[in-house]
Amino acid sequence: MKLSQFRYHLPSELIAERPVPNRDESRLMVLDRQRQTIEHKNFKELLDYFGEGDVFILNNTKVFPALLLGEKEKTGAKITVFLLRELNSEARLWDVLVDPARKIRIGNKLYFGDDDALVAEVIDNTTSRGRTLRFLFDGSYDEFKRTIETLGKTPLPEELQRMRDIEPEDKERYQTIYAKNEGAVAAPSAGLHFSRELMKRLELQGVSFAEVTLHAGLGNFRAIDVEDLTKYKMDSEELIIEDETANVVNRAKDLRKKVCVVGTTTMKAVESSVAISGNLNPYKGWSNKFIFPPYEFSIANSMVTNFHLPQSPMMMMVAAFAGYDLLMKAYKEAVQQKYRFFTYGDAMLII
Repeated sequence: MKLSQFRYHLPSELIAERPVPNRDESRLMVLDRQRQTIEHKNFKELLDYFGEGDVFILNNTKVFPALLLGEKEKTGAKITVFLLRELNSEARLWDVLVDPARKIRIGNKLYFGDDDALVAEVIDNTTSRGRTLRFLFDGSYDEFKRTIETLGKTPLPEELQRMRDIEPEDKERYQTIYAKNEGAVAAPSAGLHFSRELMKRLELQGVSFAEVTLHAGLGNFRAIDVEDLTKYKMDSEELIIEDETANVVNRAKDLRKKVCVVGTTTMKAVESSVAISGNLNPYKGWSNKFIFPPYEFSIANSMVTNFHLPQSPMMMMVAAFAGYDLLMKAYKEAVQQKYRFFTYGDAMLII
């Protein structure tokens, strides 16, 4: 398929600037692939579709405060540093993006916080925007991470940052309630709809939860710049699937129960480690899997996701799972019905 086939008209006012007051009270569009139907529900009505023995697979990655606002030495020019990936914890080396990139050279020192609480030195230029920084910090690693936690801001997607300032509320709401393993710079947004109360009610109905870790990166938001999708390369993201998760999922598959992935990052995770038998394998490593139609899925038979931006990798994966024609019809209806799109928007259940 071609990039241009994933265009659709999205009025800017339908991009949700903020989350709904309560996590589980967003709208829910339900797509039934077999019946080719579209229904309109509330997210709490997810309970009506799952029961004894069914499994939800969640991505338990935790977003860290990856945005640092600072100044360049001597000139005092304002700079924004986006922490992408820790390269070496002992040497305090990080892979980062710097904006504006053209003003930053190897050897420059960058200062962050009052009284220059944190200082970094640029030691490598890896891409047009990318840099490697060494943080010059004398304290322990725990003290260093606490300093990052204090100075860093929630890394909302650029589309939302252009619409409004980052707010204290975002620190809690741009995080799933089951987030555990720190390392993501983007939240697995489908999971933002789950409240503790809803998860408890699902458990009481006999539903189990299995967790994977995929540290979502900026590649999920990077514009695809090739028309031929077979030529596009996704960024690699760290992935961990434990034995226990594989066992829970495979047991449900053997019993022909519903296996529901929550979000495109979770789908990417499980589809990155499939045995020849079609079962889920444990895994520790990296994945740069890019899923677009046509694609044969092996693990999940249902999916919770958000409404994604035009021509995004997430939209393409959902089109592969729902079916291209049904998804395009659903998105057109979502625009007509004024559903809320993107990270803080409404949800879709595909069965």
